[in-house]
Amino acid sequence: MEESPKAASSHVIREGDCAVLKRDEVFKAVAVLKRRKMIFEKQWFYLDNAIGHNYGSTFEVTSGGSLQLKKRTDETSTETKEAGTDNRNIIDDGKSQKLTHDDIKALKDKGIKGQEIVQQLVENSTTFRDKTEFSQHKYIKKKKKKYEAVITIVKPTTRILSTMYYAREPGKINHLRYDTLAQMLTWANVHAGNKMIIMETCAGLVLGAVMERMGGYGSIIQMYPGEGPARAATNSFGFPEPFFRTLYEFPLSKVKNLLSGTFSVTTLPPESEERVPLAEESNGSTDSKQLSIQEADMECSTEVAMESNQPEEQEIADISPEGEDNKTKGRTYDRQKKEEKRKKLIETAALLKAKDADGLIVASRFHPAPLLLSLLEFVAPSRPFVVYCQYKEPLLECYTKLREKGGVINLNLSETWLRNYQVLPDRSHPKLMMSGGGGYLLTGITVTNESIKTGDCPEQRGEEPACKKQKRQEHQ
Repeated sequence: MEESPKAASSHVIREGDCAVLKRDEVFKAVAVLKRRKMIFEKQWFYLDNAIGHNYGSTFEVTSGGSLQLKKRTDETSTETKEAGTDNRNIIDDGKSQKLTHDDIKALKDKGIKGQEIVQQLVENSTTFRDKTEFSQHKYIKKKKKKYEAVITIVKPTTRILSTMYYAREPGKINHLRYDTLAQMLTWANVHAGNKMIIMETCAGLVLGAVMERMGGYGSIIQMYPGEGPARAATNSFGFPEPFFRTLYEFPLSKVKNLLSGTFSVTTLPPESEERVPLAEESNGSTDSKQLSIQEADMECSTEVAMESNQPEEQEIADISPEGEDNKTKGRTYDRQKKEEKRKKLIETAALLKAKDADGLIVASRFHPAPLLLSLLEFVAPSRPFVVYCQYKEPLLECYTKLREKGGVINLNLSETWLRNYQVLPDRSHPKLMMSGGGGYLLTGITVTNESIKTGDCPEQRGEEPACKKQKRQEHQ
């Protein structure tokens, strides 16, 4: 079967795409644009020559900042014929390398590739042949990392972006590790056609992971604090426009009005009226400090404002003779945007009022207890929910409150742990540098209150379910 042109084009780097630059274990999300200077790992270059190639291609930075496709035939490793038995007689006095810094710079100016420079460094080293084979490989790997400017362009995925954020800016995603994120998607049973409710303050990483798994089918309702949702990581996925048509947003400050039946678009409470405590500030005391939702989301709003250049353009429009016309157009555009936002808000409120959501995911820097107890009202019976928190104590409080309130079964509080291994001949061992913890997850399943009152739920009565009882009897 031949691949369709649309499917084939998704594997090709195009102008305007969102891509991820990779060098060794370092990642950076960028937008593919022509004649735009990129700086990555102390190297500057342009992505013009990468357009048209397949994702996963490896390029070498040449003189002038242009990218040259690196073929597989060029990836031959430097061969070592002789090796010593040990390194006890090698003295690191800085005189073993015959090539000076000026010689290496001259080689770069001539346009010699990094692989050839590494080969000359090996040939001009007086102690290289006396090193052990393991030390020789480490020497070559170190020099390749320094002199070979090789960059791979890959397509953004949940694993790549979560790894990138966790390595570069873990605080922005609440130290959410990719293995924990994978378990969240599994426990929440995220799949195409679902109606999911997401409450997260992880720069949109959890939202992007859910959108990727649902594939543009179903509906996603994002609950956000402050003036608007933060979606920096979501935009790095490069989703097509149809994906965002199924995405809805609703402010947390209006959830109370929606549950009480007093929600109205014309009479909305101010954004900063509701206050939510941070997870690390909740110690069970009434004197714990609280942070307003609007103030907590101020950083995300500031970042969005800094990225836009609209204020400068507006100043120029005011100075120009056509400034008044531009002001009128700007007001008309603002009114249209407000009207669209108002209609979208009414649609989102109608979706929430149905109270038939297929799942709930909470990954917030706020205390999860008030969020979970409020948002569970919109979830249908027999549906899963997942709560992530970097600390255990807030989830213990959620566990206790849910046990007291009822309406849930299969409550489980777990901690994930992951350790990477280096797998090489005679050198396989766990990596020394690793994270101390991957956070905690509270999972469960909703049930109807009627089944609890009438005693139809065996687990709520402390009895064994009929299916398990039958299997046990058959086994006996």
